[in-house]
Amino acid sequence: MLNVTPDSFSDGGRFVDVAAAVAAAERMRAAGADIIDVGGESTRPGAAEVSADEEWQRVEPILRTLLERGALVSLDTSKPEVMRAGLALGAHLINDVYALRRPGAIEAVASSKAAVCLMHMQGEPRTMQQAPHYVDVVAEVRDFLGKRLQACRAAGISDDRLMIDPGFGFGKTLPHNLALLRRLDELKTLGVPMLVGLSRKSMLAALTGRPVEARLAGSLALALAACEGGARIIRVHDVAETVDALKVWRAFRDETTSD
Repeated sequence: MLNVTPDSFSDGGRFVDVAAAVAAAERMRAAGADIIDVGGESTRPGAAEVSADEEWQRVEPILRTLLERGALVSLDTSKPEVMRAGLALGAHLINDVYALRRPGAIEAVASSKAAVCLMHMQGEPRTMQQAPHYVDVVAEVRDFLGKRLQACRAAGISDDRLMIDPGFGFGKTLPHNLALLRRLDELKTLGVPMLVGLSRKSMLAALTGRPVEARLAGSLALALAACEGGARIIRVHDVAETVDALKVWRAFRDETTSD
C-alpha cells in the first residue's frame, strides 16, 4: 500500500512527494508486490475528510507514473469523481471502504472494465471506533457484503471483477476483529476473492503493546492467519518480509513438496 497522505496512521507524510512515492512503489514491486494500492485520503479513526479535488491532486501524478511504468494499480478512494478520473487514466482496481454506497460510485465502476474491492465498515471513518456493536459480527459482515455484491451484479459488474474485504479495524473492536479472523472462512461462501488488510493495525497494539513501527512480527502472524482463513490478497506495508513468510507458509501447506 502507498499512502500519499500527510496523516496516514502508519506512514503519513513519507510519500507526499511524487518522486519519493514512485520510488517507494518501485521498491514494493521489486520486493514482490503484485498490486500497488494508492490512496490520497486517510481513513484512520478521526481523520479529516478532504475534497475530491485535493485527493485527486495527491494521487494523479503517482497514479499516472506507475501506470506508464506498467504497474498493476489499485486506487483507494470512495469518491465517485476520483474513481472516474482514475479509471479514465487506467486504474485497474477501485478499493472502496464504502463498498460503492456513495451516489454515483457503482455507476462509475460499472461503466469501466476495472475490478472493485467492496469493504465492510460500520459507521464513518471519523467516528467508527467510538462504540461499534454487533450481535454476530461475522454474520453481519457477510450479510452486508452479500447485499453489496448483489447490487454490483444488478448494475452489470460481473463476478470476475468483484472482491470483498471484511474491514478489520473499521468499526470493530479487538474481539470483533479476532472473531472475524477465526471465522474468516465463512466469508468464502460469498464466492468471490477476499482481500484482507491487517498490517500494523491498532489491534496489534492491543495484543503486543508495540508501536506502529515495531509491529512487523505481529503483522506477519496476522497475514498467515488470514491466508489460512481463505484470504487471496493481503494488503501490507512490509512487502519483502510478507512475501518470504507466504513462501514458507505455502511450502508448509503443499503436501506434494518433497525433499
